[in-house]
Amino acid sequence: MADPAHSAERGASRSRSGDPRGFLQRLVEFLHPGPDSRAELIEALAEAEDNDVIGAESRVMLEGVIRIADMTARDVMVAAARMDALDINAPYPELLNVVIDTGHSRFPVYDGERDNIIGILLAKDLLKLQRAPELNLRTLLRPAVFVPESKPLNDLLREFRANRNHLAIVIDEFGRVAGLVTIEDVLEEIVGDIEDEFDADDEPEGDIFALADGTWRISGDTPIERVNEWFRVQLPQGEFETIGGFVAHEMGRVPRRGERFEAQGLSFTVQHARGGAVRWFKVTRLPTAP
Repeated sequence: MADPAHSAERGASRSRSGDPRGFLQRLVEFLHPGPDSRAELIEALAEAEDNDVIGAESRVMLEGVIRIADMTARDVMVAAARMDALDINAPYPELLNVVIDTGHSRFPVYDGERDNIIGILLAKDLLKLQRAPELNLRTLLRPAVFVPESKPLNDLLREFRANRNHLAIVIDEFGRVAGLVTIEDVLEEIVGDIEDEFDADDEPEGDIFALADGTWRISGDTPIERVNEWFRVQLPQGEFETIGGFVAHEMGRVPRRGERFEAQGLSFTVQHARGGAVRWFKVTRLPTAP
């Protein structure tokens, strides 16, 4: 009959031989166990940054990867009411104005009601109608991708990469259009703000652009003093130095894309908001009261 102690020792030996970790590594893990929750993992990343094991940007990205594991399309989507969508039956000049004013590269296209999304139009494809007006706009549409509000961002990003889609229409539980989400929206949850053609890095104090339709595009970091001089108004210059900070303060929160704020005879419509701040406003003068 085999000695039980000897058998146990042989079992332990087999167990150790199947464990690729060395004795010292297993001892360290026993004395300093790894994080048991996402919160502890994030704390461990912060500690790693403090100890110069990883850089600040790497920590932010790793935290973003951890964070999106619990996020869904609903968390980052642009709500349906603030979607910049095109009407398939609208005349060409109207469609072109929307494309120019918003600056997007892709647009949901609807027929009749806004819930009836029939495809996605690329801005560059709209230019084909200038060279060949006889083309039917419907033939230029790309298939629309529909996802539920509960779609995990991890899965959505994987599908974006696999299918080379950059935009998806989000549907609620009743089959209605709840909003849209882009690959940029998902990536910004990981890497932070992605600078694009709407971002003005060359001008640290913001910028103001006059548009052909008599409106203006203003960056959110434009100083209030500059806005006052440009439009000859008297917006208050208090604790907030920029027009973005002023509008957010007056509204009590950071406005989202499509929301509007009026002051001093000016209407500020949010065109682009990221990272808890407004990046660009579209400004129009309000009609003079009789």
